[in-house]
Amino acid sequence: MARISIMGPSGRQERQLFRHNSLGRHPRNTHQVLDRVVSKEHCHIELIDDRYVLKDLGSLNGTYVNGERVQKERLLEPGDEITIGSTRVVFEPAARPGGVSFDALLSGESREATNRFKIGDSDAGPLIRAKVSILAEKTFFAEELIQDDASLRRDYEKLRASYEVTQAIELGTSITALCNKILEVAFRLVPADRGVVLLHNDNNILEPVSVRTAEGVDPEQEVIVSKTVLDTVVREKEAVLSHDASADARFQSAQSVIMQGIRSTMCVPLIHNETVLGVMMLDSKLATHAFTEKDLALFETVASQAAVAVQNTLFAKKLEQEAVTRERFRRLLSPDIAEQVLSGKLEVKKGGELRETTILFADIRGFTSISESCEPQIVVDALNEYFERMVEIVFRYEGTLDKFIGDEMMVLFGSPVSHSDDPVRAVRAALEMQAALASLNERHEARGLPPFEIGIGINTGEVVAGYIGSSQALEYTVIGDPVNTGSRLCSLARAGQTLISEGTVDKLDGSFDLEELPAERVKGKAQPIRVFELLGGAVRE
Repeated sequence: MARISIMGPSGRQERQLFRHNSLGRHPRNTHQVLDRVVSKEHCHIELIDDRYVLKDLGSLNGTYVNGERVQKERLLEPGDEITIGSTRVVFEPAARPGGVSFDALLSGESREATNRFKIGDSDAGPLIRAKVSILAEKTFFAEELIQDDASLRRDYEKLRASYEVTQAIELGTSITALCNKILEVAFRLVPADRGVVLLHNDNNILEPVSVRTAEGVDPEQEVIVSKTVLDTVVREKEAVLSHDASADARFQSAQSVIMQGIRSTMCVPLIHNETVLGVMMLDSKLATHAFTEKDLALFETVASQAAVAVQNTLFAKKLEQEAVTRERFRRLLSPDIAEQVLSGKLEVKKGGELRETTILFADIRGFTSISESCEPQIVVDALNEYFERMVEIVFRYEGTLDKFIGDEMMVLFGSPVSHSDDPVRAVRAALEMQAALASLNERHEARGLPPFEIGIGINTGEVVAGYIGSSQALEYTVIGDPVNTGSRLCSLARAGQTLISEGTVDKLDGSFDLEELPAERVKGKAQPIRVFELLGGAVRE
């Protein structure tokens, strides 16, 4: 196949021509030309009826062939010199001296072609060897085409280092350790001065995860990365290779590149399912052309493997967090409500919010003396059995278990999931909790335990509900004066008694037998509060 030789500010490139070829400054072109005076998409070279035709795309600075400006299009002849900006492009025919197709030679299509290449003639040999030298920096040749042991050793070392990355990924290391390993291998692949791995955080902002210099991993190293380079890689989802960043038209506005004196840079995206997870970058301050296209190809392969590993690690963490959340909700909520919350049908807001909530406190009377007079294991077993039965009742009325406080339990009706009849549900649950003690105490008697008797306090009011605690231990709960009042009512309740506040009574449906007691003074209240005792009522079948 025909080829072109591109000679410009970034050096010489040998490129194969396809049926349709675009040349320009933008990375999406078939053949990118790093020349600041070349248009983003400058011209096309197309194969039409077995001949290549050059088409100018109306570029500002024009396209020239052998010094003559192309007005619209022009048929190309072997050896034509195309000029775009300050870059020269030489069109070359498909056939090579001696009748050997250079592409067939490189692809190893025939043993005869390979042998003829190895022998070569005095005219063709230097040209082919020069091209092989250039292309050796871009691809890995078949074994029979390799003539240089040093080149073979370099290629082997790069492939071995790439294999090490694969092994490191398979070990299931953390993201930071993984990124450190990738940079360690990358520094053995190419002569870089600095390497950086950046990943998107929860706010979708790229932040450094691993930084390495020629001296080794340096977490304290100040990271100044060109926003222009990062934006280009993330936006285009394509790697960027610049042989001389200071002269690269793409980065002419990148002050960080200029200030840091970066000459060569290689930047690749970490892509998984079309999502850019982050970016990996290597740069060199000392040398232009420090990185080759072969280096970039290897680096992209490493990045592809790293992206899978990063995504798997993030996914594993997400599953772990979801499992913790699922378990937490299943402890707090009835199974049906928990599944609705976890499936997204019901929303539990992460921040604090004001919610009208009915709070129920239940406490075992005389539990301290019971625990002192009985075997510890028997006491613990009895307490677990008691809580198991009480929580079962609470969940039947779709209440939320807030917490256990010793032998006391705190239950919410209205947070985080509310119903129109939360006060009614709370009172019905209290009736059933008191009634359930009879069967529990029969088993206690058989084990020589004193009977359990509980006092219950119920209050309704507006509270602040949300996740409270430290970053290491968050729990959903409610705070506010109504909580304190409910706790005070529980303290006032005698064994077997359920006390209800006026605020709760006002929201009941009239199906309960209540008796108003003398007003009580409770801590935190300037005036006595009205208190009602629950004597009976209907429970849900």
